[in-house]
Amino acid sequence: MYMEHSGEGASVVNSVSAAWSQVTATVTAMDAALSKWLMETYGVGLADYRALLHLSRASDRELRLNDLARKVGLNQSSVTRLVERLERKELIFRDTCPDDGRGVYAVMTDQGMGAVDAIRDPYEGKVRELLQNATEDYPELGHGDLGRAFEVIGSLIR
Repeated sequence: MYMEHSGEGASVVNSVSAAWSQVTATVTAMDAALSKWLMETYGVGLADYRALLHLSRASDRELRLNDLARKVGLNQSSVTRLVERLERKELIFRDTCPDDGRGVYAVMTDQGMGAVDAIRDPYEGKVRELLQNATEDYPELGHGDLGRAFEVIGSLIR
């Protein structure tokens, strides 16, 4: 048994796999809510915003496409589509590596930096709101278990 019920009817996470399931279910639900909110509010998806955020933090606001893919958690073809979307919105542009001409970089434009600046604080607020309202928004995930699940997973991270 991965989860046991306590006397008050709440489940107690008592294995790493149960904790991981709880954490990933919460992250998946929050990512879906964040993606919908970002698209409705700013016209960008969650992966788009995460890519822009990584670029905004990078030296010279640029990253090789394969590094961007790794940071956002996408494969090569998905990051290519993401870059195309962001280029159409003039938030980034592609540039080739001056040293060998083979490497391709995504470079953030001033308009892209403006988008990050406009989205950052409201996004932080939305994440806080979703976490604070997790009990009401995701009752099936069991709020008490969620805190314990994060503790179990956190204790394994070095």
